[in-house]
Amino acid sequence: MQDIKRIWKIALLVTLFGGFFLIYFSYNPSENSFFIPCPFHYITGFFCPGCGSQRAVHLLLHGDVVGAFRFNPLMVLTLPILIYGMAITIANWIFETKYRLMLFYSNLFIFGYFGLAILYWILRNLPIYPFNLLAPAG
Repeated sequence: MQDIKRIWKIALLVTLFGGFFLIYFSYNPSENSFFIPCPFHYITGFFCPGCGSQRAVHLLLHGDVVGAFRFNPLMVLTLPILIYGMAITIANWIFETKYRLMLFYSNLFIFGYFGLAILYWILRNLPIYPFNLLAPAG
C-alpha cells in the first residue's frame, strides 16, 4: 500500500512539473498573453523583485543563462537554493521523512535575504546607470 501511495505522489509531481516545463519551454511569456502580468507593475509602473521571472524561467529552460540574468538576476541567483529546498521538501513528502535545510531556519539568512530583496526592489527602479541594468530587459 505504501509503495502505491509513493507511486501516485511521484506521478503527480511528474505531471505537475512536466506540465510546468512544457508550458514555459514552449511558450514565451513575452509573446503570449495567457501568462499573468505582474499586478504591482501594472498598477504602479514600478518593477517588483519578481518582475521578469517568467521570461527568465523561459530562457533558462532554453539554456540562455545570460538572457535570464538580464530579466531577473536575483531570481537566477536564488534558484539553486530554492530548487534544493524544494527537492528536500518533495523527498520528505514522498518518503515521509523529516529532513530540513537548516539555512531556511536561520534568522540571519531569512532577514538577510528579505533585506536583499527589498534593496534589489528599490535599486532596480532607479533610472540611473548601473541600477537601471537591474530592470527587466526588453
